[in-house]
Amino acid sequence: MRIPSRYAGDATLSTTPAAGVRDAEAEPSRDLPYFFLFGAQLAVGAAALFARLALHGAGPLAVSAGRLLLAALVMLLLTRPAKIGRRAELAFALAGAILALHFATWIGSLRYTSVAISTLLVCTVPLWTELYDCASERRLPAPAYFVSLALALGGVATISAEHAAPAPVPGHALLGGALALLGSVAMGAYLIIVRNVGAQPAHGRPLPTRQIVARTYAWAALALVLLAAAARQPPPSASDTSAWLGIAAMALISQLLGHTGLNAALRTFSPSTVGFATLLEPVIAALLAALFLNEPLTLLTVAGGSLVLLAVAVTLRYAPSRELSIEP
Repeated sequence: MRIPSRYAGDATLSTTPAAGVRDAEAEPSRDLPYFFLFGAQLAVGAAALFARLALHGAGPLAVSAGRLLLAALVMLLLTRPAKIGRRAELAFALAGAILALHFATWIGSLRYTSVAISTLLVCTVPLWTELYDCASERRLPAPAYFVSLALALGGVATISAEHAAPAPVPGHALLGGALALLGSVAMGAYLIIVRNVGAQPAHGRPLPTRQIVARTYAWAALALVLLAAAARQPPPSASDTSAWLGIAAMALISQLLGHTGLNAALRTFSPSTVGFATLLEPVIAALLAALFLNEPLTLLTVAGGSLVLLAVAVTLRYAPSRELSIEP
């Protein structure tokens, strides 16, 4: 797949270097989008473990609010304020509200269904992003999309079947699955809005990723704080160290490193490709469980993970790219 030369919004990069030494120096940068994408997914993949830890001390809305509030505060401190148009600000407010819906429903699903099933359903993001792309561009999905989809769904289904576990609140598996699926639709909508609005120039320049996520995280945090207050879900008690560590890990690792990295990946890859990369989450969750929870990696887990990795590789090789020129 061709990597756009301005994947990081750097106009100094040239598609026709004057000397062979420039080719050698520029070549490593062609791999950076892949490292960003997979590194971000590694951070996101740990979120389910952190969420389970946090849910022992607070409800899903309070946990989601704590995660987004901490992440938003950090981003606002690191980001210089910039003026954008009213329409763009409203679009980012909508994206933030949708992001809040994603986290509230997905973290909520972890109370009623297993981590594996919740992860499997929330990883259906590419179904919705590709359908949107096909509808907006009035085209049929490429054959590689169906190949990747079959491989990926087979892989995550294999992992899910192997690692199914009782839910903390049994007897509501259908509700848990519905919440996870709604979270998947919300994430797909969020990626599409950010892609479309973030690519629009502000004052003659594309809006940097830091400006985008600072706005969307702040709007999402505001929405979740209001929802948690309305639902009377207080934050964990000050003495609940494990719950606060789970929230902090979700905010600093899964949110700031993971989701911010996924936003940055939209500079190079289409929402469908970024969505497919999220299919690595069940694989990463299984590896982390083996390392930190003493859950052994079985043959089925390895086979399912290999199918998911192959699906992502096919997508990254054949899916169309979007040269957005959004600055970091």
